[in-house]
Amino acid sequence: MAELDSKATLDDIVFADRNKAYGAYDLRKTYPRTVTRALIIGGILFTLGVLTPTIITALTPEVEEQAMVEVDLMKIPPPPIDPNEPPPPPPPPVEAPKVNTVKFLPPEVKPDQEVPEETPPPAVEELKEAVAAEKTQEGDPNAEEVIAAPEASVGPTKVEVAVEAAPKVEEVFTVVEQQPEFTGGNAALGQYLQKNLRYPAAAQRANIAGRVFVSFVVNTDGSIQDVQVLKGLGFGTDEEAKRVVQGMPKWRPGKQSGRPVRVKFNLPINFTLE
Repeated sequence: MAELDSKATLDDIVFADRNKAYGAYDLRKTYPRTVTRALIIGGILFTLGVLTPTIITALTPEVEEQAMVEVDLMKIPPPPIDPNEPPPPPPPPVEAPKVNTVKFLPPEVKPDQEVPEETPPPAVEELKEAVAAEKTQEGDPNAEEVIAAPEASVGPTKVEVAVEAAPKVEEVFTVVEQQPEFTGGNAALGQYLQKNLRYPAAAQRANIAGRVFVSFVVNTDGSIQDVQVLKGLGFGTDEEAKRVVQGMPKWRPGKQSGRPVRVKFNLPINFTLE
């Protein structure tokens, strides 16, 4: 191996005793200059790309902005009206085309001296091409019959007084999709009756026991109304059952088609002697 110079580079050491004319040695020798040149060119291009919009803005002449005036068309006054100018004439009336008519008057009861000469009624063939009227006239067979609107009477105008309709009473249902329910369910209803029901003294002395059937209406707001005793036991039990039902808190109203309705409900109340 040949002795290496003390100033030899890494490329000289790598390519010592090798064919330097192959091309790789030349590429490694010129690589630093190539990289430096590429960085300089890339930096110049990048700088130009960043500064181009600023340069274009600086070289473009400024254009004065045009002021936009907003006009409110509703505030523009109408053109003046000349009081001396006569109004335009009305359009001429359009005369409807005449249709073929045949005299055919409805029968009318009159005295003999007022009865005119008998006129035979028109034949069916004549009515196919004409219209029954008070007189016979020739017209356009293709014209359509025009029915004139009755003229408005000039008499005094009748003042109509609005009468408020009576409020419609809501229907009371007996069977609905969702029955009314005491708040808390049947267990809470049993607790309420056990807590508030008082056994009448007359019924205790007479050893009266059994069921009192009470009917009432649960309104759409859950309130109780129209409490009635359907079947009672007497001796104060009917009045006590009615009192307890009237004092109930609001129920959950029954529903039909998804909306609250008034529902008639029957409730049996037990009176049992201990």
